[in-house]
Amino acid sequence: MDLRKIKKLIDLLEESNLAEIEIKEGEESVRLARTPRGGIPVGAPVQHTVHVPATMPMQSPVDAATGGKPAEAAGGDDLPDGHVVRAPMVGTFYASPAPDKPAFVSAGQTIKAGETLGIIEAMKMFNPIEADVSGTVVKILVENGQPIEFDQPLFVIA
Repeated sequence: MDLRKIKKLIDLLEESNLAEIEIKEGEESVRLARTPRGGIPVGAPVQHTVHVPATMPMQSPVDAATGGKPAEAAGGDDLPDGHVVRAPMVGTFYASPAPDKPAFVSAGQTIKAGETLGIIEAMKMFNPIEADVSGTVVKILVENGQPIEFDQPLFVIA
């Protein structure tokens, strides 16, 4: 493999968020892996140990974060009546296709099944979230750019 190609691959690796890259040309192959200055390769598993005193009652992470209340009751945001569209994956929610574009939908808007409600970015892939029912968007439960969890309520449609 040509040295110039290898240098271009190194530049590409440094400019991206990739931890490693491997290229094969015929029988030749090159594998480049990034190691940050701390010495731990990017993406390497890091083990964290949490010590819990024996007298402390165990709570689920959701209960601990909300003081023992269910997640929806803690924020006081009871879901309105209607069909709830939930996140199919973990990622970052975006309400519009680009920062300078209007949102896909707004509260009060009438939509049809199959219409795009928003997008979730996960692993540099943009995944459209489509309405699975027709109706009116009663409430949008997430904000633009907000990190979301799997199965988190996103929209309520009536």
